[in-house]
Amino acid sequence: MKMMTRRLKYILLVACLLWGVVVGRAQISVSVPTHVATGENFRLAYTIKTQDVSDFRAGNIPDELEVLAGPYTSRQSSYQMVNGHTSSSSSITFTYTLYAAKPGSYVIPAAHARVNGKMVSSRAVKVTVTGSASRGSSPKMHEDRSNAPSMQTAGTHISANDLFIKVTANKHRVHEQEPVLLTYKVYTLVDLTQLEGKMPDLTGFHTQEIPLPQQKSFHVERINGKSYRAVTWSQYVMYPQMTGKLKIPSITFKGIVVQQNRAVDPFEAFFNGGSGYVEVKRNIVAPALSIQVDPLPKKPAGFSGGVGRFNISAQINQAEVKAGSPITLRVVVGGTGNLKLIKQPVVNFPKDFDKYDPKITDKTKLTSTGLGGNMIYDFLVVPRNQGQYTIPAVEFTYYDTDANAYKTIKTQAFNVTVAKGDGKNSAESFDNMKDNDIHNIMKGDSTQYGTRDFFYGSVRYWLTLSGLLLMFFVLLFVFRKRAIDNANVVKMRGKKANSIARKRLKKASRLMFTNDSAAFYDEVLRALWGYVSYKLNMPVEQLTRENIASKLEQHGVDDLTVTRFISALDECEFERYAPGDPKGNKEKTFNYAMTAITEIENVMKKRK
Repeated sequence: MKMMTRRLKYILLVACLLWGVVVGRAQISVSVPTHVATGENFRLAYTIKTQDVSDFRAGNIPDELEVLAGPYTSRQSSYQMVNGHTSSSSSITFTYTLYAAKPGSYVIPAAHARVNGKMVSSRAVKVTVTGSASRGSSPKMHEDRSNAPSMQTAGTHISANDLFIKVTANKHRVHEQEPVLLTYKVYTLVDLTQLEGKMPDLTGFHTQEIPLPQQKSFHVERINGKSYRAVTWSQYVMYPQMTGKLKIPSITFKGIVVQQNRAVDPFEAFFNGGSGYVEVKRNIVAPALSIQVDPLPKKPAGFSGGVGRFNISAQINQAEVKAGSPITLRVVVGGTGNLKLIKQPVVNFPKDFDKYDPKITDKTKLTSTGLGGNMIYDFLVVPRNQGQYTIPAVEFTYYDTDANAYKTIKTQAFNVTVAKGDGKNSAESFDNMKDNDIHNIMKGDSTQYGTRDFFYGSVRYWLTLSGLLLMFFVLLFVFRKRAIDNANVVKMRGKKANSIARKRLKKASRLMFTNDSAAFYDEVLRALWGYVSYKLNMPVEQLTRENIASKLEQHGVDDLTVTRFISALDECEFERYAPGDPKGNKEKTFNYAMTAITEIENVMKKRK
C-alpha cells in the first residue's frame, strides 16, 4: 500500500512538472502598453510565429477597456536568397484597438489558438489606466514607446525617411581573401508586414550568409530625433577573390505596408473582419557599396592561401608499430579567417610510407566576426619496412591581417619506430627486381625450312593440339574447384565476421575501465575494420570509407545504417584526440561501434 502511494505521488509530481513545461512554453506573444492615460486609444497585438493558425480566441477583455476595432489580421513573411539557398519565415498578428475608458488596473486574460493542430496560449497581461480624460477632446492614440509600429492613414505618402534600408561594411579597404562583413538593416516608422529581397551573385567575392533568426525581432533606434523600429535583416561574410575596386550592387526589396482607412467606421470594420485597413506595396532600394581590394605582397613559397589569424598543431596515434600496420597523423589548422579556402597542409612522409588521401573534417562556424574554428586533416600512412623514421614538422604559411605580414608556423616532428612485420613484405621483392629491358639473344646458325616442312597438318601439330586441349580441361577443373573453395572461404569468413568483431569488442569493454586508452581504441578499430573486411570480402588495401559505403549499398544496406557505420569509424578516430572525460568518451565510442555492427548484421541477415 505504501509502495502504491509513493508511486502515485511520483506520477502526480511528474505530471505537474510536465504541465508546467507545457504551460510555460506559450507560442503566442502579446504586445500591449503597461501604462496608458484615461481617454487614450491603444493597441493590443497577439503574434504567432507561423501562419498555420485556426480558432484564435482572445481572452475576455474588461468592459473598462472598450474594443473599438479588431481583430485586424496581418501576415508577415520574409524571404532571403544567397548563392541559390532560400530561407523564409512567417507569422500572423491579431491586432485590437482598445479605448481606456476608466482609470484602474485591468488584467487581460490569456488568448488561445490552435497552431499546427495543437492548442497554445499566451500569457495574461496587466494594463494600468491613470489620470482623467480631457473634456471636449477627441481620443488620442497612445504614444507607444515599445516596438509596436505606428499606423498611417490610408493614402498617406510613404517617404524615404519613413522606411529605408542601410547597407554597411565593417571594412572598405582590405587585402584579397580578407573577410568583409556586409550588413543590411531595416528602419521603419510605418507598419511593415512583409519584406522580400534577393541577394545577387557577387562578382569577385566568395560569399557566405550568417544564419540569423528567421523570425525578425525589432528594436528601437533614434535617428535625427525620430524613434525607428530597426532590425538586422541579413548579414554576409565576403572573401574577395579579385583585386581592385569591387562593387556590391544595389538591391530592390519588395515590402508591404499596412495603413488604416479612417473613413470606415471602426465598429463597422469590426463586424466586417477588419475592412478598415489597406495594404500598400512599397519598393525599398538598398544602396550599392564599393570595396577597395589590395593585392597581397609578394607571396612566399609554400603560401597556403590563408588570410587571417591561424594556429597549427599535430598528433600521431602511435609512435611504435609493425611494418604493414597503419599510422594516423592528425593535423589541425585553427583560427579565424578563410579556413575553407586554404590549401591542404603538405606532409613530407618518408619514402617507405604508403600514403592515402586524408580525411578532412570541417569544424568551423560562421559568425559576425568571420569564419572561425578548426579544419582537421587525418593522414593515414602504412610503413612498409622496419627501421627508425622521422615525420618532419608540418609548416603553414599565411598572411597575418593584424601584423600585415606573412608568418610561418609549424608543428613538432615525430619519431616513429617500425618493427618487423608479421608477413612478407612485397616491397622488398619489388626493390630487388632488376631493370632489364633486353634479355639474352640466342646466337648460332639459323635453319631454313622449305614449304614441305610446314608445321600445320603434321603429326607434331596434332600431338601439340591434343596436349593443349588436355591442359585446358585440366586447368578448367582446377580453377573451378578453386573458385568453389574460395566461395566457401568467403562464405565462412562472412559468417565468422560478427563473432570475431564481438570478441574484439568484448576485449575492448575490459579495456574501457583501464588507463590504456590507446589499446582500447585500437581494439575497437580492429573490430570495425576486421568486420567489414570479412563481411564484404575486401582486402585491407581497399578499405576506404568510400569503398565501404559503396559495398554496403550494393548489399542492400540502407543509407542510414551506412552513415552510422562510417560515423562509428570517425568517432573512434576522433575520440583518440578528444579532450574531456576519458570514460565518457570510451563509452560513447564503444556504443557507436556495437550499434553499427549490429545494424549491418541485421540488415544483411534479412536479405538471405
